[in-house]
Amino acid sequence: MTVLEHVYTTKGQPAWEIAHLFPVQGEWSVADYLALDTNHLVEFSNGYVEVLPMPSPAHQRIVFFLQRMLWVFINTQQLGEVLAAPLPIELWSKKFREPDIIFIAKEKLAHQSTQYWRNVDLVIEVVSPDRPARDYQDKRAEYAQAGIPEYWIVDPQEQLITVLVLHEEHYQTHGEFKTGTQATSVLLAGFALSVAEVFAASQSAY
Repeated sequence: MTVLEHVYTTKGQPAWEIAHLFPVQGEWSVADYLALDTNHLVEFSNGYVEVLPMPSPAHQRIVFFLQRMLWVFINTQQLGEVLAAPLPIELWSKKFREPDIIFIAKEKLAHQSTQYWRNVDLVIEVVSPDRPARDYQDKRAEYAQAGIPEYWIVDPQEQLITVLVLHEEHYQTHGEFKTGTQATSVLLAGFALSVAEVFAASQSAY
């Protein structure tokens, strides 16, 4: 059987041969993970990779709005840099996540890798409907363990923004902000967002 004939006989099936070009689950190294060239969000935990669902346009509109508002505030005061995914952050050895939005103070920027950030100051996750517990439980515990001072959970389904602040290795709730209020930051004094405007941003302007 020729290669072409083999392709036709397996039409409709995944290209399993490509999978064999990569390490098996449990045997990925940090170098393997960082060498991935993909437009998908991929996270890494102790030899295992997890390919995250592709975000919806509504999700991305909210992310863009949040990044833009943060960028204006941070850039005006020259506080540091804010970027959006895809950008891995190292939580600890062999553990990487890709938050939707990451802020890092300017004094830390010179010490960052060209491939990923570590020791960041604030992260924001826009909750995806497939598994909200990932953001509310799993990442809450992990970001606290990593020592990230502030974590925002932006939930379009509940129309709720939860701002968590690190206190003695655990997060405490600074506020649960609903439509009609402004979500505020402890770390970035003076930064506030209209909750209604955040979720209105999910809709196309056209």
